This record gives sequence, structure tokens and C-alpha cells, in this order.
Amino acid sequence: MKKSLAVSALMASLALSGCTTTGTGTDAGNAVGTATNVGMNIFKTAVDAQCRSELEKQNAWRIARVAMNSEQEEAVKTKICGCVSEQAPQQVTVVDMTNAAIDPQYRAQLVTKVVAKSLQTCYASFTK
Repeated sequence: MKKSLAVSALMASLALSGCTTTGTGTDAGNAVGTATNVGMNIFKTAVDAQCRSELEKQNAWRIARVAMNSEQEEAVKTKICGCVSEQAPQQVTVVDMTNAAIDPQYRAQLVTKVVAKSLQTCYASFTK
């Protein structure tokens, strides 16, 4: 019930912000677009951090990194987790992002789910 009310309040405030702006309405569109971009950047950062943590736990990664120096290891890790972060927006909906903005537990679960879906694919593409 609380989550439903919070989502409704958020949607109402977004709708009302469009009514209170002056001009052609592009200000409201820009504000919502900017908020969306900021939210997505925060989400991508969380996905990157989770990816790095999950990558460290994988046996295949532990074996592969033995043959790398620290700079090479960081470069490969950045490529793999960058891939995961870039795929993240394609795996979430507006509802997911709204719920993630409201509920930290939901956000953590969403990040874990997104990383789990993409990590193996990205890891395989960079270790061929």
C-alpha cells in the first residue's frame, strides 16, 4: 500500500510539474529527461560495482587473472563490467526504475538480477 501511494505521488508530481512550467513545455521535458539520465547513471554505477564484486567470485575469473598484471586485470574488468553496465538499461522498465528509486531493497535486488543476466555473456565475449 505504501509503495503504491509513493509511486502514485511520484507520478502525480511529475505530471503536475509539467503544468506549472511556462513556455512550450520543453522545460518540463528537459527536467524529466535530466532526472531520468541521473537516475540511470546512478543505476549503471551500482551495476558496475556489483559486477566487479560478482566477477571476483567467479572461478573462471580467478584463473584468468593469474596470467595478467594488475593493469591488464583492471582493463579487462573495466571492459567486462562496462559491457554489463551498458546492457543494464535494456533490461529494466520504467516501473523497475521507479520502484528502485523508492525502495533500496528493490534497487539492490534489481541490480543483482541485471548483473546476473549480463555478466556471463559479457565475460565470454571478452575472454575469447
